[in-house]
Amino acid sequence: NKNGKYDKNEFKRDVIERIREMFICGIETATQEQIYRAVCFVAMELISENWLGTKNAVRQYNTKTVYYLSMEFLVGRTLGCNLLNLGAWSEVREALEELGVDLNLLEDQEPDPALGNGGMGRLASCFMESLTTLSYSAVGCGIRYHYGLFRQAIVNGYQRELPDDWIYEGYPFEVCHPEEARIVRFGGWVEQVYNDRKKGYDFIHRDCLEVLAVPYEIPIVGYRNGIVNTMLLWDARAVTSDDQEYNTVMEQRRLADQLSAVLYPDDSTDEGKELRLRQEYFFVSASIQNAVANYKKDSADITKLPEKAVFQLNDTHPATAVAELMRVLMDEEGLGWDEAWAVTTKCLAMTNHTVLTEALERWPAHIFTRLLPRIYQIIVEIDRRFIADINMMFPGDFDRADRMRIIHNNEVRMANLCLVASFSVNGVAELHTTILKTRLFR
Repeated sequence: NKNGKYDKNEFKRDVIERIREMFICGIETATQEQIYRAVCFVAMELISENWLGTKNAVRQYNTKTVYYLSMEFLVGRTLGCNLLNLGAWSEVREALEELGVDLNLLEDQEPDPALGNGGMGRLASCFMESLTTLSYSAVGCGIRYHYGLFRQAIVNGYQRELPDDWIYEGYPFEVCHPEEARIVRFGGWVEQVYNDRKKGYDFIHRDCLEVLAVPYEIPIVGYRNGIVNTMLLWDARAVTSDDQEYNTVMEQRRLADQLSAVLYPDDSTDEGKELRLRQEYFFVSASIQNAVANYKKDSADITKLPEKAVFQLNDTHPATAVAELMRVLMDEEGLGWDEAWAVTTKCLAMTNHTVLTEALERWPAHIFTRLLPRIYQIIVEIDRRFIADINMMFPGDFDRADRMRIIHNNEVRMANLCLVASFSVNGVAELHTTILKTRLFR
């Protein structure tokens, strides 16, 4: 990059060299797919310098980071977007034309990352792009779905929905970091053990299913500003050992594979509901553990976490972040309830996407108790303390307490959980926010 311009001849040499190294052939005999992958490899080399520079600057200046937690990111194809944001699109197009390659046709080789399907996913991706272009430190946290929704095929005049295995051949713009994997726990039961030293109880998760959350990073390139933020997607792997029986290992792999298989599984059955809740907690737990670990690399005082990290919840799908952050702060970092709650309520904000009461996310308490016993314990205590505060502030107003409580009719109301713990709640537009304040959450 010389004076903001990319050297066409250098780019051509790099592409030809990558084709030779990666596919053992010349550009004359390479397929469009092979040329596409070589171009992506060279583009990643252009991105990587700024990406590393951004990461180093965030750590050097101890910059506050927003972690954007979302069940989906509708990112679209990224090759052209990345080249455009780098300021290299015109030079790359001309360089490829001189090699007899059409960049527009090359972009058609890219699989559309099946990580989202609608407005919520597109909003998440737009936020990440805007935050990066405005030079904010941001990490978009989600799930690395293997199949997304589906790809459409027409067979004998009829539509067929087929699995969209978009990462079958690998995704050239992602980097795996197995060394940063986190353990996420499901099921089992919680043992309370009195700790004389801290004059309180330790909560120990017993007989649980452990799943390994492996992070994959995708660059989010700012528009011509040298900033590259990160989208952090979690892939689920089974935690196995050599002394386990074959059938046990295969069952654990099946359960783990489900977590990052499909975006929005059918939740009309209890089994589907369980999988959906597992997915939500899986990426939330891994993301919060990762954020706390990053903070602790440079800071010893966990009570100052809100000065360096904030978690923006994209709708109620990541609502378990409230209880998970409390769990990490209390069970792993040793804070008391009041200290942990003070930190949590300064770290969380939520965007609500619906204005219909019946569309708000609720989970049956019996599913929550079985899948996430410690998380449910914490939610019960949050609810108890919140209702006690409401009864003190509005004595005798039982309708208000009933309307605002988190656990109601043996269901966990996720929007209410977010409202109680968040320092900021907004809609997706000014009118939407007004409706939330005057009608939905009055």
